[in-house]
Amino acid sequence: MSAHIIDGKLIARNVRAEWKHRAAKLTEQGKRPGLAVIMVGDNPASAIYVRNKVKACNEIGIHSEVHHFSSTAEQDEILDCIDILNRNRHVHGILVQLPLPPHFENNRVITSIAVEKDVDSFHLYNVGALVTGNTNFIPCTPYGVMVMLEQCRITVEGKHAVVVGRSNIVGKPMAMMLLERGATITICTSKTKDLAQFTQTADILVVAAGQPGMITANMVKPGAAVIDVGINRLPNGSLCGDVEFETVKEVAGYITPVPGGVGPMTITMLLCNTIQAAERSQLTA
Repeated sequence: MSAHIIDGKLIARNVRAEWKHRAAKLTEQGKRPGLAVIMVGDNPASAIYVRNKVKACNEIGIHSEVHHFSSTAEQDEILDCIDILNRNRHVHGILVQLPLPPHFENNRVITSIAVEKDVDSFHLYNVGALVTGNTNFIPCTPYGVMVMLEQCRITVEGKHAVVVGRSNIVGKPMAMMLLERGATITICTSKTKDLAQFTQTADILVVAAGQPGMITANMVKPGAAVIDVGINRLPNGSLCGDVEFETVKEVAGYITPVPGGVGPMTITMLLCNTIQAAERSQLTA
């Protein structure tokens, strides 16, 4: 029997509808949520991501503005822009579109964003606070995964969750969030010896390693929930995940497709974080 396909587009649409009401309420009270995006250079993929974020903001009622700098811009120019945005009461969320040019210090740029406006949750404070469960914002992609699990009524507490990938953006925070919900956690990487011995025991398998089709059907426990965070472009231009979808769906109980799975949730949770930041600023005004 084939797995239940987790429709990320549908879940994202439902979540956005709920938060759109919250954004509208703030706007009625004269506090329209605002997101500022900083982009450096002309990376085609980054341009698409930024365009999608701006479109999503418009659809949900969030003011958005893009500050675009050339790839030759000095780091201090970006830091000055962030400083101005930090002090702008109409901007509640700030994100810097990665990657930055090689001559930039990523950590210095990211940590210059005010903690209360760090809606990507990349600031070292928010990353560290995730360990204690007291972060201001939850990283967007892991946040989206947790919402998907909740929407599908997939129990986390008491389950064995295996996370393949150790990035600061997905793998590590994903593991911490699952741990916070009461799961037993195993973290693997693309270099883990005999990866299958770990993945075969996972009730929940989250894969974010950036290797096309690395998880095959024989590596998955029957009935497991398989969440594919990977997104890879093949030579023919098509997109695929880190999971061999067609074969794994015949073994798993739940599975996310690529595209149309986790991807739509990432931008959705960015919108949620921005609206939440606006709500908090209203309380402290």
